[in-house]
Amino acid sequence: MSDEELEDFEPDQDDLEKEDDEKETEEWEDYRKEGEEYSEEWMPTPLTEDMMKEGLSLLCKTGSGLAHAYVKLEVKERDLTDIFLLRSYIHLRYVDVSENHLTDLSPLNYLTHLLWLKADGNNLRSAHLNELPYLQIATFAYNQITDTEGISHPRLGILDLKGNRIRRVTGLDPQKLISLHTLELRGNQLDSTLGIHLPRLKNLFLEIKDTAPKT
Repeated sequence: MSDEELEDFEPDQDDLEKEDDEKETEEWEDYRKEGEEYSEEWMPTPLTEDMMKEGLSLLCKTGSGLAHAYVKLEVKERDLTDIFLLRSYIHLRYVDVSENHLTDLSPLNYLTHLLWLKADGNNLRSAHLNELPYLQIATFAYNQITDTEGISHPRLGILDLKGNRIRRVTGLDPQKLISLHTLELRGNQLDSTLGIHLPRLKNLFLEIKDTAPKT
């Protein structure tokens, strides 16, 4: 994939099947609490080749343009606990692994052409990934993430962390997140805006927890 092709990328709302309406925070809180209560009962459910065949779509040219590969994967609501298999699918550009039981996204570190990631509604405690040079949209809403460390993708424009357990914003390096223009932090436990110093930020959504003593 050439830099020119990636620089012209604009997310296609129909192609990515973006939901128009967000789920209510209270419903997701119930979902998260239920997940915590029954997490020990979940059976290991790794991503399989059969699931990959069902979830792959969008055939595109790769590399020099002499070969083709499927670049979009949707495997949401599969009760997945393991996506190790993704290490082998290095041409993926769009990945939706939302509403599973994932605690580890490290196999995505091998997807260096990734443009778009949706990992909402899992059991992630961190959004940490190796630097992905082309990642532009990443959503980690309604997980159990406690910090903002390890997010350093130079072309990332939209980052969604709503509905997690973040108390303080740390690690968002303005020298690395040079393209970030939209940051969603509502539904966390923030008590200040310290740590948010991003050069191109235009849209910031958050709620500050009132820590003042009640009289």
